[in-house]
Amino acid sequence: MNKNIALVAGGYSGEYVISVQSAAVIEQQLDKSRYNVYKIVITREGWTYTAPDGTAVEVDKNDFTLTLNGNKIRFDAVFIGIHGTPGEDGRLQGYFEMLDIPYTSCGMVTSALTFNKSYCNKIVAALDVVNVSKSVHVFRDQPYDAAAILQQLRLPVFVKPAEGGSSIGMSKVSAAEELPAAIEKAFKEDSQVLIEEFIKGRELTMGLFKVNGEITVLPITEVISSKEFFDYEAKYTPGVSQEITPAQVPAEITKRVQETASILYNKLNCRGIVRIDFIWEVATGKLWFLEVNTMPGQSENSLVPQQVRASGRTLQEFYGMLIEECMRR
Repeated sequence: MNKNIALVAGGYSGEYVISVQSAAVIEQQLDKSRYNVYKIVITREGWTYTAPDGTAVEVDKNDFTLTLNGNKIRFDAVFIGIHGTPGEDGRLQGYFEMLDIPYTSCGMVTSALTFNKSYCNKIVAALDVVNVSKSVHVFRDQPYDAAAILQQLRLPVFVKPAEGGSSIGMSKVSAAEELPAAIEKAFKEDSQVLIEEFIKGRELTMGLFKVNGEITVLPITEVISSKEFFDYEAKYTPGVSQEITPAQVPAEITKRVQETASILYNKLNCRGIVRIDFIWEVATGKLWFLEVNTMPGQSENSLVPQQVRASGRTLQEFYGMLIEECMRR
């Protein structure tokens, strides 16, 4: 008998549009001969499933069920397709854990930790397996001194919301007088801001996932942006960036990225598909950590689908593996 799968999309952040695009790809690729898929769009106004006849049905949040034509639909698993809050920061994960419903992503604590770039940097630095750029963490409700920040960091720096994705609210600052405006721009997206030193090098990113206790690494992608950095436009506008999969890098670098990412995946207690981003500083040969993305995009322009196809798998096979693994756990 087919399993009932809830595919949750949307969310409360500026990444809503990207989440909906990701969910459309996931929904299209899930094997309909194995799964009954119910796409549920989550917004602050409601959690809604739209039936084939156009009827909007609200989820019963007491037990995460749907009532359709008098029948109560219970879910065997949830495929989380939300970027940003509440699907990437641990909130939904905690909710589903309390209801004992399997889901495809990292657990609540790992999701919350990795979602905050500053706290994640501190944990990764403590693991001592990869270089982490120097940074300063500031809060909207606490005073900060731009001059004092630049006494701790060397320009240029990146200024970004500590809890945000898709490069929304992010700036590259090359001159001291630009810093206050960049911080305020980031504060429009989040109450916490991360300011970190820029590392010049090649951006390498790789997805990996675990099935039956064994980590599978996907081919590495090199991201080459025609803009100052890999911003929202570069990520989601075809032709603005070049994404090379598999990355044309020496075998030794490929091995180092794969091994480092696998160690981080295990040490951070990740589950499901995770994408980890690095900078390879060619001048020194050092590998630098950028971030852990526990809800990587699945839209047509996203990196992980490119990597899945380059690995010789279909998206249908890949998404099926993620669902079966979460139900096995």
